[in-house]
Amino acid sequence: MQATADTGLILQRRMLRACRSAARRLKVADSLGTRLTGRELLTRILAARSVLERVLAPDEKMVGVLLPPTAGAAVVNAALALSGRVAVNLNYTASQSILDTCIERARLKHVISSPAFLARVKLEVGDRLLDAGALRNQLTAFDKIMAFVHATVTPLPMLERLLGLESIRPDDVLTVIFTSGSTGDPKGVVLTQENVGSNVRAIDHLLHLSAADVALGVLPFFHSYGYTTTLWTPLTLEPAVVYHTDPRDAQVVGKLAREHHATILMATPTFLRIYTRRTPPEDFSTLEAVFGAAEKLPKEVCDAFEKRFGVRPSEAYGATELSPLVAANVPPARHVPGRPADAREGTVGQPILGCRAKITDREGERELPLGQEGLLWIGGPNVMQGYLDRPDLTAKVIKNGWYCTGDVAVIDREGFITITGRESRFSKIGGEMVPHLTIEEAVNAELGAADGELLAVVTAVPDRAKGERLIVLHLPTSHEPRDIVKRLAQRGLPNLWIPSADSFGEIEEVPVLGAGKLDLKRLGDMARQRFAEEPAT
Repeated sequence: MQATADTGLILQRRMLRACRSAARRLKVADSLGTRLTGRELLTRILAARSVLERVLAPDEKMVGVLLPPTAGAAVVNAALALSGRVAVNLNYTASQSILDTCIERARLKHVISSPAFLARVKLEVGDRLLDAGALRNQLTAFDKIMAFVHATVTPLPMLERLLGLESIRPDDVLTVIFTSGSTGDPKGVVLTQENVGSNVRAIDHLLHLSAADVALGVLPFFHSYGYTTTLWTPLTLEPAVVYHTDPRDAQVVGKLAREHHATILMATPTFLRIYTRRTPPEDFSTLEAVFGAAEKLPKEVCDAFEKRFGVRPSEAYGATELSPLVAANVPPARHVPGRPADAREGTVGQPILGCRAKITDREGERELPLGQEGLLWIGGPNVMQGYLDRPDLTAKVIKNGWYCTGDVAVIDREGFITITGRESRFSKIGGEMVPHLTIEEAVNAELGAADGELLAVVTAVPDRAKGERLIVLHLPTSHEPRDIVKRLAQRGLPNLWIPSADSFGEIEEVPVLGAGKLDLKRLGDMARQRFAEEPAT
């Protein structure tokens, strides 16, 4: 299989082989109407590389990309990689100030985008803008002819030498991805060729991908989940990919799935909820493997999605700092008969190929035996090189090659990992660790949430007496907080875990980041604005 045959190859070399292999068949399509075979895709990538080599200074290593997931955005990322440069995909759902911070931290001289797209997302990059449309207009007839010749007939070893790929090493930087800022200030995560490459090999090992597979590319490239699974996985392996610019656009996503006979969907629970409500059942009839990751995948979401589409989502787990995949449950359609069990609902699956997991006490000093709850640490080729220009922050989370996820988990004897909470989603109240997720699930059940929808979220604010105070932010409801509190007690929740009736606040909508995760930072800010104690005078 390709996963083992090309293990030693850097991603760019694997991409050349994958495009040549798919010369006449569809490799990339998008909702803008683009349809490219492997040969056409490689021709466009090589042509784009020629233009970028003329426009960018030889020493300009990092280049910003501010584009939604489309065939064009994939071409730009691949062309930069073939130039040995580092694509920094920027978050177009972030605020202007966060975007400016990311551009400054990566010291970007240029950002490839389009004026029309920038106007739509209401962002500016000033004189750093490299207009993608204007770049296309700089293509000469010679660029196009040479790109076609190299994509079609130039022997691969010669093409690799011409492109200088022999000088690219596994530990060279491939990309910098800024963390979502869901829990604070965005940090630049430096991922190498081997970080992302090891993830791609693991995905192939899990799903046994083939030329018959078509992935739905609805995740943004500024999120490591989208960058690895829907950009580099189809670029370097056999599947085709179909992109759409907005993952919440359920009807267009469904139409693309139906037209292209999509077999694989990588999404978040938030997006799965949207598709369950708004996508016609027949649109997803060809799906074989559906993943819900980036946040906890509730059983109710799986039940509702399976009832509507006939395929049950599998939970996977990762972190930007881990390229991002760490563990996954193998969907039944991809299980190899005769192999040991490789899925267990309620867990996030077993560690991927080459990845190791361990549990320590909350201080991170003592490793705990199997079956005990504690901090989850991950080791392996997917552990980031570090945070951009922040060795201090890197040293806090990486110890002897092991990355501290900040998640609380249990590992069983078969290696299945169960995430029981996130350090940032616990409160220390009266000296006891109180899990927000458990309370959140109970509150949503009392509010009558159906199909895994999120009607309320739990956060906390500082409290002088107890350390922290639990806060419930909820969508408009006729339920009285006093009644909900009473029923939480009837459910058997400990008193310490039950928010007080005056700790409930109504919000218009649950804040979600562009990649589909809860915006924990904004939730915390909203709670503090409404419920924080007045400073003592």
